[in-house]
Amino acid sequence: MTLRFDDEVVIVTGAGSGIGRATALRFAELGATVVVADLDGGSAEKVCSALARTGSAFTVDVSDSTAVRGLIEHTIDRHGQVDVLVNNAGFGFTGTVETISEDQWDGLMSVNLKGMFLCSKYAIPELRKTKGRIVNTGSYTAGVGIADRAAYVASKGGVVSLTRAMALDHIGDGIRVNAVAPGTINSPYFEKMLADAPDPVALRAELDGRAPIGRMGEADEIAEAIVWLASSSAGFVVGSVLTVDGGTSIW
Repeated sequence: MTLRFDDEVVIVTGAGSGIGRATALRFAELGATVVVADLDGGSAEKVCSALARTGSAFTVDVSDSTAVRGLIEHTIDRHGQVDVLVNNAGFGFTGTVETISEDQWDGLMSVNLKGMFLCSKYAIPELRKTKGRIVNTGSYTAGVGIADRAAYVASKGGVVSLTRAMALDHIGDGIRVNAVAPGTINSPYFEKMLADAPDPVALRAELDGRAPIGRMGEADEIAEAIVWLASSSAGFVVGSVLTVDGGTSIW
């Protein structure tokens, strides 16, 4: 059993920044050919240029079935196979069911949940050929809930349930499906929040204080969890949700 991915092709969605970027770079370091997929094509190209080995970039809206089919077709045409799909694309915003609009709800669900469905739907026929793996990015909030994030929490709850359903549906195909559930991760999202805050020091202390470990996580730490779930070292791990949150969910 190994953490190497030589001769394997990995698709990472939402790979233009944050956890997705760190994951794409880590897979490449471990020998994989990585398809860096993101809505922001410029960011995808930048990450692709930083990979440790040759890969490719692809601009994709994961909520659009035509675009997702194009992503899979690009991967097969360019690289010949798909061994790992990392469903990482997603976003969030504040709001309760009373304050968010229907359009906001639909927009978030179309990316966070429908996008995961579409990418998996069109990748699975290829993953069946390679006995591949799927790793979905969930959130610790799916298990505990947080205030003023109703749509985001609901979408991540769906990710967890979808992961378990897919795991049962496709283990007979030799495809392992699992998820990682990050805590609060130092990322461009929080960097912007800190830059815009009236008191960045106080906000940083609040964010660090969410976890018993006393700090936010780093994207590289989530990438390591994703890589492990996709590796042969996790060969007996099926339908699991690996929580990597510094202890937030047990506090």
